[in-house]
Amino acid sequence: MLTHTLDVAVVGAGPYGLSVAAYAQAEGLDVRVFGRPMNAWDRHMPVGMKLKSEPAASHLADPARAYTLEAYCGLYGLEYAYGSPVPVRRFVEYGRWFQEMTSRDTTVDAEVTEVRSEGGGFVLTLNTGEQVRARTVVLALGFLPFARVPASLTALPASLLAHSCQVNDLSDYAGMRVAVIGAGQSALETACLLKEAGAQPQVIARGKQLRWNTVPVARRSLLSRLRAPDSGLGTGWRSWLWAKAPSLIPFLPSSYRRHIVRTTLGPAGAWWLRERLEGVDVLLRAKLLHATTRDGGAELTVKSRGHKETIQVDAVIAATGYTVDVRRLKLLEPSVRAAVRHVAWAPLLTREFESTVPGLFMVGLASAPTFGPVMRFVLGARFAARTVTPALVRAARQRGRDGRSPQTVLSGTNER
Repeated sequence: MLTHTLDVAVVGAGPYGLSVAAYAQAEGLDVRVFGRPMNAWDRHMPVGMKLKSEPAASHLADPARAYTLEAYCGLYGLEYAYGSPVPVRRFVEYGRWFQEMTSRDTTVDAEVTEVRSEGGGFVLTLNTGEQVRARTVVLALGFLPFARVPASLTALPASLLAHSCQVNDLSDYAGMRVAVIGAGQSALETACLLKEAGAQPQVIARGKQLRWNTVPVARRSLLSRLRAPDSGLGTGWRSWLWAKAPSLIPFLPSSYRRHIVRTTLGPAGAWWLRERLEGVDVLLRAKLLHATTRDGGAELTVKSRGHKETIQVDAVIAATGYTVDVRRLKLLEPSVRAAVRHVAWAPLLTREFESTVPGLFMVGLASAPTFGPVMRFVLGARFAARTVTPALVRAARQRGRDGRSPQTVLSGTNER
């Protein structure tokens, strides 16, 4: 039972939330992480999926660098090698091991349903009905709040339409005709997994052709590395800059920041996926005009190569990405949400990830419009954790000295 105000409440127990908690605890802050560890990766990605990022770009972050993916794989005798994709299931298990090592006693397996401002601090309401007070809050919500579905699909009912982050066990689609909208890794791998699960997928994409990432080369010449250095976001000086120097991105004009987030590492499939896609029907240069229900399924009207055609399917999966939008942060009480200033609905953040609501911080995908494309990937977790923590220390100490944060009680059996 807690009978005091927390220094830091971290909302979300994915890679960013767990990494921030590890850093904050190392600084002596009283921290709780709210959420089921690695839930989005476990429940909101298709079974059988693999990480597109290289293993070396997939570590969670603790200050001592003791609990890396490499350490986990070494401990359990699992493969860890350049060019060898990591199964999402293994990544989930790694993340939970990281949580056990760093935040076992400070993780609360409950969802936060509301965050409101009160008395110079925050009150968090949990789905158990309990309430928690904290001096600072870090939103580490990942990608789930920001799933984007094209307007041309919104007339379809939930029984026929799912975003790719809403599908988990693709065996549910066995024997069904499924339209997969998109041309990125999520769309292409989902199509492959659907085929392997006994479904009949069709990829519908706007581009003239599918794009594929090149096969990684483990040992490159010095000249090659000078021309196009390696980074966790791929090769090339631009990728190197976005990966290695996210602290410089906030100095760029906001319109350009949004541009690089939108265009860096655009839709493309991993090299190891290409052969698996053979046999999947792919419709290119296709613009989806609208969708309606017909005969218990979905009828899609598309324009391809100047001609309209209709496609009848049993279900549609929209692998159409994510758009950061503060209006999607429904757990923020309306007055708090309204106080978050934004540009094109992306939150304005300081160089330490603090929003315009004092004490409210945002990391992960929500911070990508400020710090660039690295925040779309696990690779950005270390920068976020080590950057936000000094600000959390200052804010917690200041609010503690002022005595403005009221007391509360958290009781129940969910804390662990």
